[in-house]
Amino acid sequence: MAHLPLSPTRTPPTSTPSISAVQKRTLTVLLVSQILSGVGLAAGVTVAGLLAGQMLHNTSLTGLPIALLTAGSAVAAVVIGRVSQRLGRRPGLAAGYLTGALGGTGVVVAAALGSPALLFVSLFLYGAGTTSNLQARYAGADLAAPHQRARATSTVIVATTAGGIAGPLLATPAGHFATALRLPELTGLFLLSTVAFTLTALTLLVWLRPDPLLLARTLPATPAEGAAADSPSRSGPGLLVGVVVLVLSQLVMVAVMTMTPIHMHAHGFGTAASGLVIALHTGSMYLPSPLAGRLVDRFGATAMSVVTAGTLLAAGVVAALAPGHSFTLLTLALVLLGVGWSFGLVTGTAIVTNSTPLATRAKVQGLVDVAIAIAGAVGGLASGIVVAFASYPTLAVLCGVLASVAAPAAIVAARKGSSRAWPT
Repeated sequence: MAHLPLSPTRTPPTSTPSISAVQKRTLTVLLVSQILSGVGLAAGVTVAGLLAGQMLHNTSLTGLPIALLTAGSAVAAVVIGRVSQRLGRRPGLAAGYLTGALGGTGVVVAAALGSPALLFVSLFLYGAGTTSNLQARYAGADLAAPHQRARATSTVIVATTAGGIAGPLLATPAGHFATALRLPELTGLFLLSTVAFTLTALTLLVWLRPDPLLLARTLPATPAEGAAADSPSRSGPGLLVGVVVLVLSQLVMVAVMTMTPIHMHAHGFGTAASGLVIALHTGSMYLPSPLAGRLVDRFGATAMSVVTAGTLLAAGVVAALAPGHSFTLLTLALVLLGVGWSFGLVTGTAIVTNSTPLATRAKVQGLVDVAIAIAGAVGGLASGIVVAFASYPTLAVLCGVLASVAAPAAIVAARKGSSRAWPT
């Protein structure tokens, strides 16, 4: 990537540092936006199930809010992917965050009015904010060299840590603020997330210039990308395994995470305790991202797919064996769950990005995130049902076993080989 391509309307820079400077600026803007949007993620994770339980008086449906939220993420992923494909990352991501802010406002109004129907519609819209946060990782890799994409992706992902940890810890003060406004206490985090998503959208609209995806399309293709572009309709084993790793990581993480606060409340823990566990879990989802990125770039996707499966399996086993009154073991299980998800997200994203040509990359990435969102919706909905008819340990074991499927899938795909798309 030595210089920008010649154009009839401009004389481009001729040195690599110009692209490096743009990439550095892009990552900086994305870092700021991810910190803000990370706060917004906290509400859906921490209190959505509890709020629905209060309104519905039915614990078997406490997984429904996360299912609706992730279903909304699926729809938003398609829209954001298509908008990004046509207009660039900036308008696509900003539109998603603004839709999420609208959903957060709707949740507050629904709780104030006692309207479950409005709550469910609003949670569906709120999912657009969460999928925007997830898709921002692709923007970080648009201008990165192929051998540095995992690290670029992980840099964007790790920025969510600050907001993701702060959000759950703000559950109590945000609840007090909501109460002062004569609103239900659990709406406090949704008030906070509405502001956070709005500020994130404004940050991207103002400062994410030039658009990384649009600029990347003007650059010379790398040999690997050129080969992929020759046959854009054929994905090979790389894309499929990337989707498997991403889907299983999301399904397992959402299912166990969704029911952990409910499980803790059933054993006498309060909102502050469950908020702390979710905060530590959220931190473990994002803090290991730089390590994951370096490991993927260094050792390849096959090894990291196996590590991902093993970590998620360990999380399920620890959660299943932990006594309901053991704060320490439940925290350990959720931390392992977060680390496994982090490894899976970085690994799967690297596989997907390296397996798709730039001309159709944003659209394909959007469709991949649809699969991720659907997996989350299934995990969120099924988790409440499994716990209601069986138990939390049963759910944890099932999820751990399911996660282990990623390992043999990656190994089989690597043995079949794909010289263009499969980074072994």
